[in-house]
Amino acid sequence: PDVRVKFVPVLCQHCDDAPCEPVCPVYATYHNKEGLNVQVYNRCVGIRYCGNNCPYSVRFFNWFEPQWPEPLRLQHNPDVAVRPRGVMEKCTFCVQRIERAKSDAKEENRRPADGEVQPACVQSCTAEAMTFGDLNDPESKVSRLASSGRATRLLEDLGTKPKVFYLQRAR
Repeated sequence: PDVRVKFVPVLCQHCDDAPCEPVCPVYATYHNKEGLNVQVYNRCVGIRYCGNNCPYSVRFFNWFEPQWPEPLRLQHNPDVAVRPRGVMEKCTFCVQRIERAKSDAKEENRRPADGEVQPACVQSCTAEAMTFGDLNDPESKVSRLASSGRATRLLEDLGTKPKVFYLQRAR
């Protein structure tokens, strides 16, 4: 009864000083203009340097050719490429959703609204334990949460400057 278990989901932290980026010889992982650490799967040659350099252990090597028996093949998202065997995989915060929201907003001559862009993990979390948004916008929900006194980052002392914040329980 005195044991308290704490589970912290760890995904790619999208670090500003990501140690996985400079070691990629083919520039398959890099920092994009939105500040995300992205992975170009069709450029990856599977050397695994990025996975070895990641202090959060969130990159995984795809050892096997993916198999999608019928009818599971119908669940594929046409906006997302199925990664072949021999590449490194990581969370990209559903970059295809980010690009679609930006494109839709551009057609309407506006900026994407706060909360309009939602990666699949945020959308599927019914408890609203995850929030996604623009950290550069001081009025956004995610920016207000990140600047609250409850926000912490994993392994912050390493100097990787992770962009994923975790909120501590208020006491």
